[in-house]
Amino acid sequence: MFDKIKRLGTDTAIYGISTILGRFLNFLLVPFYTNVLHPNDYGIVAYVYSLIAFANVAYSYGMESAYFKYSSTLEVGTSRQNFSTPFVSLLGSSLGFSILLSLFASPFAQAIHLPPERNSVVYYAAGILAFDTLGIIPFAALRMQRKAKKFASIKFLNIALNVGLNILLLVVFRIGVEGIFISTLVASVLTFVVLLPTIRKHFTLQFNATLLRALLKFGLPYVPAGFATMAIQVIDRPILRALTDDATVGVYQANYRLGIFMMLIVSMYDYAWRPFYFSIAKDTDAKKIFARVLTYLFLFMAAVFLLLTFFIGDLVKIKLLGHYLIHPDYWSGLDIVPVVLLGYMFLGVSTNLSAGIYIEKKTHLLPANTFVGAGVNIAANYLLIPTMGMMGAALATFLAYFVMAVMLYFMVQPVYPVRYEFARLAKITASGAAVTAAYYCLHVSSFVALFKVGLLLLFVLIMYVMKLFEPSEMQMIKRLFVRPQTPTRSPESVEISPDRHGV
Repeated sequence: MFDKIKRLGTDTAIYGISTILGRFLNFLLVPFYTNVLHPNDYGIVAYVYSLIAFANVAYSYGMESAYFKYSSTLEVGTSRQNFSTPFVSLLGSSLGFSILLSLFASPFAQAIHLPPERNSVVYYAAGILAFDTLGIIPFAALRMQRKAKKFASIKFLNIALNVGLNILLLVVFRIGVEGIFISTLVASVLTFVVLLPTIRKHFTLQFNATLLRALLKFGLPYVPAGFATMAIQVIDRPILRALTDDATVGVYQANYRLGIFMMLIVSMYDYAWRPFYFSIAKDTDAKKIFARVLTYLFLFMAAVFLLLTFFIGDLVKIKLLGHYLIHPDYWSGLDIVPVVLLGYMFLGVSTNLSAGIYIEKKTHLLPANTFVGAGVNIAANYLLIPTMGMMGAALATFLAYFVMAVMLYFMVQPVYPVRYEFARLAKITASGAAVTAAYYCLHVSSFVALFKVGLLLLFVLIMYVMKLFEPSEMQMIKRLFVRPQTPTRSPESVEISPDRHGV
């Protein structure tokens, strides 16, 4: 049993680290794009990729989850049929969708209001969607076989190829916007080629129609929730573009991506949190631990929020190889970064709160939470963007994550009540709010960096004055920073043992 648990932990670490490294590698393209693309062009890229995210849900139609369900139990068909049937289904549908998209590329480009000179992007998007879809079942098979290292290596190869081709096509060949989509398409095609041995190993010509009906019955209900999830994550880009312009979307996208620092924290926490809460769920003090973990998580995220809010303006102005980290054309959107960070903070809170849902197997409650979040996001975007521009879009996403966290709390408590440390959470919030208000209200022109560092120290001081930390926690903190002194003994007090040194 312990060997299986150890293997699960190792696989989780591999998936988590590879995903986080991949996201960070992708983030490195943001400074690159801002220095080689005009905000108008970057806005088109962000807009089209947001549409691709929605299309991915339709292209996959829940078949990955259905594959996991039926390939693990083999309720219907053989092991090879459970691979080949969903793979062939996705092969036929993705090729059909992409061929139609290519045949009607011009009308579709007009329908989504792409500039005429960007019609070729539709062809590239059709290819990206097809080849990404063809990789779904082979990647799922690698996960089912617990080949985490191979899975992570191929995913990382895809991202590395994408980044390398972006640099080659945009810097060396100066292709521009189309070069970004060509890079993704080539990386997707090569990834599919790398997966061919996995496909050949599991493929059979025996198509099982009964299994397909079962797969569709299980997978299709995932589609609405998938669309709702995408709406929370990317619906702000299409709406912002519809209500403003491409340049605004480009500036918004670049600054929104700066929130990756908080997003990575939430992602790393999520990978560690899921196996952790299942492992201690039956302990008598599990709920107390869950409450304490939320307090520590919230404190850490609050500290990161303050650090990034105070210094993000300095960070983007760092020069590397003669270029700013983020081009000055995009600095007008820096004000949205704290709002984005707050949104990810409440996503982290939701991640913690969801433990009770999974422990008690009440996952049927989660879609409602997602749909409400999507509805709040869409409504808030349309209400706030006309008067607040890109700040309205950022606030809409924050409100969605905030409402989802609050709603999730009230959904979880009846099925898995936890007494969270609201008094301590309030002290952290009050301390953070106080120094944030000081940062925005006090206009300091000299020793600005020292002022910001002072505010961070003030954050800690306020919590200390408010007695946030318990005595045991204070002792632990002291042990971290104060090295215990080894007691010395005077020569006179040393006793010589008769057998010392062999005497």
